Amino acid sequence: MPRDIGKRLSQLRTRRSGIDRINRITAQFALDEVVRKSQQQEAWQTRAVNKPYTRYALGAMEAVDADYTRISLETAQRVANQLEGQLPKFGHSVAFRLQGSVALDVHIRGVSDVDLLTLETSFHTYATRGRRSLAGLYTAPSSRTSIEVLTELRKNSEQVLKSSYPKADVDISGGKAIALSGGSLPRPVDIVPSHYFDSLIYQETGQDHDRGVTILNTKVPETIDNWPFLHIKLINDIDGIVSGALKKAIRLCKNVKSDAESEGTSISFPSFDIAATMYHADRQALSAARYYELAVLSETQRHLDYLARDVKFAQTLMVPDGSRKIFDTDGKLKGLVNLSIEMDDLLRQVAKEQNALLAALDEPPLDVSRSVISVLNAANI
Repeated sequence: MPRDIGKRLSQLRTRRSGIDRINRITAQFALDEVVRKSQQQEAWQTRAVNKPYTRYALGAMEAVDADYTRISLETAQRVANQLEGQLPKFGHSVAFRLQGSVALDVHIRGVSDVDLLTLETSFHTYATRGRRSLAGLYTAPSSRTSIEVLTELRKNSEQVLKSSYPKADVDISGGKAIALSGGSLPRPVDIVPSHYFDSLIYQETGQDHDRGVTILNTKVPETIDNWPFLHIKLINDIDGIVSGALKKAIRLCKNVKSDAESEGTSISFPSFDIAATMYHADRQALSAARYYELAVLSETQRHLDYLARDVKFAQTLMVPDGSRKIFDTDGKLKGLVNLSIEMDDLLRQVAKEQNALLAALDEPPLDVSRSVISVLNAANI
């Protein structure tokens, strides 16, 4: 399907400004703020004025405006304060942590859902063969199960949220999270009932990022163990090494995916797995973005293309925390291929805007296109 770059630029702007999800906000002060900010021009919009594909690529890499992210984090804290004040009345002792794209700063929307882990701290599970367990440092096992504890926490959290935010939409249909939006809240918040899981590694290191989290899926019901803090740490560590290029690559992929899907292309490739995939990209190549910003596009396209062509190798890649394979379903592999095709097209179009000889070709070779955009400096764009 032909890509409409004008439409994609417009969607990128409305997505980043929050206009695309303005129906998720009902508080007038928050609506006014989103509308006001949407009328301001961002820096990326003034770059590569006569090169729309280049401008799109540059904008798609950038972090959402810091004010939007701050409001999201403040809203999550506000909800946490309500839960912290009222859940003890039901016998719960709770703590709160963030997970997901906002916590990692790879969200692509000005109005983004924030994932708020609501942790029952009076109960946790642990690997029975871990160092601390074998040393007898844990108390006697509880007679309660994780499903029982988290089901009760979920039920009481729903009650607290409904009474605390009577004008908000408290959507309890999701299996893993309570979706809270509207009312007086300037941003949507997903509340995830959970408790800690002390893994073998955590019992060795005692490092907070090694501690697991157990969440409930009410649809089964079943519990699922995750390592959100380790995922965040590992992505942040590599992003620091490559001067912010890894997160730029993740955002680029997510924006391209969103726009392709709006045009009818199915890309079944979750945000978490996109981040995990780009974690395995060539770090030296990403580091070139310190000098040539479009090197992010070049390496992102190369990496996705390589994986799409070598499916067996792609299937060996693990998520950063090592808990599972990234491409554990056929749907994700198909999503990878479709995203790779989209990135091929973007690379070619950007290269054609930079080079008159390539502009004369319908489909310039991918390797030549990469070489062209990998040696540009800021003055060129």
